[in-house]
Amino acid sequence: MKRLYALLALVLLLSGCGGMRLVDAQVQATATSATIDKGGRYRFERLPSQADQPRSAQVEAIAQVALAQVGLVRNDSAARYSALLGARVQPYSADYWADPVGRPGVGPYGQIMIGTGSAGSMVGWGMRFPSPTYYRYEISLLLRDLQSGQVVYETRALHDGPWRDETNILTALFEAALKDFPHPPTGMRRVDIEIPR
Repeated sequence: MKRLYALLALVLLLSGCGGMRLVDAQVQATATSATIDKGGRYRFERLPSQADQPRSAQVEAIAQVALAQVGLVRNDSAARYSALLGARVQPYSADYWADPVGRPGVGPYGQIMIGTGSAGSMVGWGMRFPSPTYYRYEISLLLRDLQSGQVVYETRALHDGPWRDETNILTALFEAALKDFPHPPTGMRRVDIEIPR
């Protein structure tokens, strides 16, 4: 019987490792009244600060896949639109000191516990492990009509989470940012994208 339970526990553990994970993105997109052509051609535009950064090419490659999924085609020589991208990944410590709820008695070195129970009064000291590192991912995309200079579509997405695999998270964020393209709902909304573990 113990072997059966051990086997069942192993199967559950392995199935959890091979499943999907959810990237919950906060998305805000705005479209103008201009019509965006299906199969519209675009080229990437870079700010001077992005010109020589190798990371810019990586972000463009990720965005190019997402733009193709909504029917836009990259064509640098015959572009109708320009696409200006932004991407930022910022690690931060998920420390209880910065907890907006303000958990009483919790500090950087542990927790002081004072109370009474069936055995009488007690005082204790609980140790904490080091604070985990979380990552704030932010992407933006600005689509501009090259003939008029008018911005025809603007979108941004952000996600906070414990995962460091930047390429997978940025891919999910660009997909979320272009959800319902070219007619997004107004206001901030949550878009969930499933990606492999």
